[in-house]
This record gives sequence, C-alpha cells and structure tokens, in this order.
Amino acid sequence: MELTMYDKLLQLPLFQGMSKFDFTDILEKVKIHFNKYEPGSCVVKQDSPCDQLIFVLDGDVQIESNDPSHKYTLWENFKSPNVIEPYSLFGMRTYYTASYTALTEVNTLHIEKSYILNELCRYEVFNLNYLNMLSNRGQVIYNKLWNAHIGKTRDKIINFLLLRCMTPYGPKKLSIRMEDLARLIDDTRINVSNVLNDLQKRGLIQLGRRTFSIPELRDVVQLLSQKE
Repeated sequence: MELTMYDKLLQLPLFQGMSKFDFTDILEKVKIHFNKYEPGSCVVKQDSPCDQLIFVLDGDVQIESNDPSHKYTLWENFKSPNVIEPYSLFGMRTYYTASYTALTEVNTLHIEKSYILNELCRYEVFNLNYLNMLSNRGQVIYNKLWNAHIGKTRDKIINFLLLRCMTPYGPKKLSIRMEDLARLIDDTRINVSNVLNDLQKRGLIQLGRRTFSIPELRDVVQLLSQKE
C-alpha cells in the first residue's frame, strides 16, 4: 500500500523524475496535509490568497473563471493527477484566478509556501520541473496572444476560448452575451451570432440563454485549419 502511495505522489507534475529516496527525505522534512472533498465542495475560491501548492491526487474538479469587468464566466473540468495554479504562488499577484469545485470525491495534498522555499527548492529535479512548467505556460500563452484577434469571426471566437481555457480539450461552458463577446473579439454581434448558430448546426456547441456549451473543445479547435 505504501508503494502505491509513493507511485501516485511521484506521478504529480512537480515530482516527476524524483527518486523514491529523495521523496522519502522530503516527507521527513516537509509538513504535508491531505484533504478529502465531497462532490460539490469548494477546494479553492477565486481571488483567495495562493500561499500553498495544492495537488489533486484523484477525482475530477470543475474550474469556474469569473471576469465581472468583461461580463463573462467560463467553466471547464480539471482531471487528476495535477496541481492547481502553481504559477499563482509567485509574482506580482499571488491570488487564485479561478474557483475549483469537486465534481466527484477529490483527494488533495497541500504544501505550504514556506516549506517549498526552505526545503523543496533544494532539490534540482523539483526546481527543473517547476521552471519547465512555468516556462511552458508562458510560451503557450505568448503564442496564443499572437492569434487573439487574427482571422475570421470563427477563428477569433476559438482563439478567445483557447486564450482563457486552462486546457485545450474537454467540455467547456461560457456564459456571455453575444454583444459582449463581439466587443471582446473586435467583431460584430451579427457575425458572432451567425458563427455560433453554424457551430450548433454542426453539433459542435449547444446554445442556451446567454450561454453556450462545448462537449469537446478539441473538435472546435480543429476548425482553425479548415476553410469556412
């Protein structure tokens, strides 16, 4: 049973490649908290201080990103094993950018920032994993920004989603008025309406009142390389 737990922990993004000897050493020095969340429980609240790393060991989590200034809310799913917003632990704004709610029974591991700075940063593998994770995220977002307002209306809507979603796949739901979406992508409401209705006819999205759901974002993203 102990080996099974070790194997699960070593699959976590920031510990991959670390030896069991090093990880045993970490467990002896670092204070680790394990929490369990029932379905519907809040794991993290948007805009709360990020003063720890939270690893999702198993279970599914829903992400809710609310942007009141631009009048939209985006929902997507988050699968384990994974870590919640490691990029929010450092920088100018150390607050969570979204809320995370358990969809199933979820088990998490929590490590406070002080232990990360004083203990975990002494391990080269951990530092490299953290640096690669932050660098990859920065490079991906940089590439996305180049395409934010490029192309026809359909391309701009897809790029709007890609820029804001944490994963480029899986189900998504966006709550926004067509007027606000058109303004954010620098287009017209009629163009946005026509594209969304076309995507619904193709079976790629489901339109609701001021919302639209995407069963699989990857299917929509494939349209970027196709002509209308």
